[in-house]
Amino acid sequence: MPLAATGFARLETFLDRIASETYPEPVSPLHDAITGDVMERALQLFNLPAGARVLDVGCGQGVALKRFVARGFQPIGITLNATDVAVCQAAGYDVRQMDQSFLDFDEGQFDLVWCRHCLEHSIFPYFTLDGFRQVLTPGGCLYVEVPAPDTACRHQTNGNHYSVLGRSMLGSLILRSGFEIVDTLEVNFGTEAGPDTYWGFIARLPA
Repeated sequence: MPLAATGFARLETFLDRIASETYPEPVSPLHDAITGDVMERALQLFNLPAGARVLDVGCGQGVALKRFVARGFQPIGITLNATDVAVCQAAGYDVRQMDQSFLDFDEGQFDLVWCRHCLEHSIFPYFTLDGFRQVLTPGGCLYVEVPAPDTACRHQTNGNHYSVLGRSMLGSLILRSGFEIVDTLEVNFGTEAGPDTYWGFIARLPA
């Protein structure tokens, strides 16, 4: 049964409220280094065409965008944070203020959806992943990386982390969304709080 109009209105009000919980994501040495490492591994498996069209979901202030541009790709970034939008646009990147769960793009527009440390901010990651599928071409590629729960950094307690899922659960959602998982990564490193872990999923749609 379709949701009543009041249900949609409640959802819209809720999303408007939590949108204020975003924060700017300046480029940090840690994330710059990890981005370079995982991108190298993922792109070796993806074998993207020259001039590939890339959607950088949760682009922050351009940590991945600069690498996509350097490779001759055509990236578009999205983020909810107005400061990050302004910083990226001032640097010459094509970045729009947009919710990852409600993408305003045509179907089949991208060769790669890059979503590093953003899916955990979705209140319904299965729905969000389905949106990623829709904007990808047949055979299109997906990279999703998220922080693991219950590490020393306690990512599940971050104020705007709503879906810090277990590794097997997230992998299951990616498969249910129509993707094939090509490889998985486990990024382990130390922080001031103690050991931390990120999980990366390299996936693609059937051609």
